[in-house]
Amino acid sequence: MKRYIAILVAALMAIAASAQDVVRLGFYHDANIALGAPSKGEKRIVLIGDSITEGWGTHAGEFFTDGRICRGISGEVTAQMLLRFRQDVIDLKPKKVVILAGTNDIALNLGAYNEDYTFGNIVSMVELAKAHKIKVVLCSVTPASSFRWRPEVKDGPEKITALNARLQAYAKANHITYVNYYDALLDEDGRSLRADLSPDGVHPNHAGYEIMASILLKALK
Repeated sequence: MKRYIAILVAALMAIAASAQDVVRLGFYHDANIALGAPSKGEKRIVLIGDSITEGWGTHAGEFFTDGRICRGISGEVTAQMLLRFRQDVIDLKPKKVVILAGTNDIALNLGAYNEDYTFGNIVSMVELAKAHKIKVVLCSVTPASSFRWRPEVKDGPEKITALNARLQAYAKANHITYVNYYDALLDEDGRSLRADLSPDGVHPNHAGYEIMASILLKALK
């Protein structure tokens, strides 16, 4: 019996560890500790998202000054961001959080896409922020006509447009600042991310991030 219990406990611990790894709660653990509490008068702003946000820190890191902090993780869906929202946003005690999420949900990174679930995850992040007196800046999903790692997704532009419309309406109804990257990055075909602003049709290049930065800075003011 004792041996059986030991095996069961080991299995449960492995499952728990695996679940934690999927969410990657510790991805920014050391960086968060090093960051510490905000200094007096610091207007800290956290940007949470997926590879588009993480790439911003990598390819246009000059934006992350004056209290702006990058907390993007490549490949993540909204459910993963929601589960790490406490560690990577709330515990950092920012004045504002910028939420850019949804691309990987539509790209089927962790299973079938359900707009209600994705929208609900984003709303939950907004509600958590509000509960901790963190002002929210809600961003549109950026354009993408296809995803090279998920070629079977053929209706990405339609799903992005639908989710953006829902996010914008929610932001308006709840007096939340909404940032529309989509229109500024959209190609003339009405479906794609402009080729001169991206190396792969999904992730912005430095020029793309410069456009996003100019839009976001206006919203933050």
